[in-house]
Amino acid sequence: MVPQRRLLTAQWQHLAMLNYEIVPERLTPFVPRGTELDFFQGKTYVSVVGFRFLQTRVLGIAFPWHCNFEEVNLRFYVRRNVDGAMRRGVCFIKELVPRLAIAKLARWIYNENYQALPMKHHLTSSAEKPPTLSYQWKLDNRWQGLTLVAADALQTPHPESLETFISEHYWGYTTQRDGGTVEYQVQHPPWKIWPTTEATLNCSVASLYGEPFVEPLRHVSSAFLADGSAVSVSRPRRIC
Repeated sequence: MVPQRRLLTAQWQHLAMLNYEIVPERLTPFVPRGTELDFFQGKTYVSVVGFRFLQTRVLGIAFPWHCNFEEVNLRFYVRRNVDGAMRRGVCFIKELVPRLAIAKLARWIYNENYQALPMKHHLTSSAEKPPTLSYQWKLDNRWQGLTLVAADALQTPHPESLETFISEHYWGYTTQRDGGTVEYQVQHPPWKIWPTTEATLNCSVASLYGEPFVEPLRHVSSAFLADGSAVSVSRPRRIC
C-alpha cells in the first residue's frame, strides 16, 4: 500500500467515548458509496466522542489560536474491502468545534459536517483518583454536554472487546457533494483506556443530530475514556 500524504498532525487527548446500539436501517442513508456498515458481534453502533486537539498543525504549520481546541462528534463504523483486505473506518454525522475557521476548512477539504459552537471542557484528575471529564457546547441558548466518571486504573483493552472495536478504526470515509466518496487514513498507536462508573449525555439530540437519533441516544450501551496519543491524518483520496 502506498502511504497517503499527510495533511494534519496533532495530539488527541482524553477521548470520552459514549457508545449506543442502533438498528442498521437508521444508518443506511448515511453510508458512503463504496463502503458497508461494520458490525461488532452482529450489532451496529454510533458513538458520541469528545476529545481535545492539541499542538495541531496543518501541512506542518501551526496557526495561532487554532492549535488547541475541543471537538465533539457523532460517528458510526464502516468497512471497505481493498484487494481482499478489510479497511475499518468511521463516518461522521456531525462534528462540533469552537472555531469557525476550523469548521470551514474541514468542510472545504473533506466535506465533513462541521459546526462551530462555543465549547469548553473540565477535567478533574489526580494521582490518587481516576479522571472525571466533561465536554460542553452551547446550543439553543444553553450549555449542553457529556460527562464521564472513570474507574479503576488505565488498562489495555482486550483485543476482541467492544472498546477495541470502537477505538481502532484507522480510516475515514466521507460522502462528497456529487455522491462520490473520499477516503483518508488516521494513524495512531493503540490507546489505553479507563472503564467508567458513570456516563451521561445531556443535549438536544433532535436539534443537533436529527430525529433518527433521538431514540438510539437515550441509553448508553457502553462508555470508556481513552488516554490518546499523537495522530496524523492524511489528505483525502477519491475512491468513487
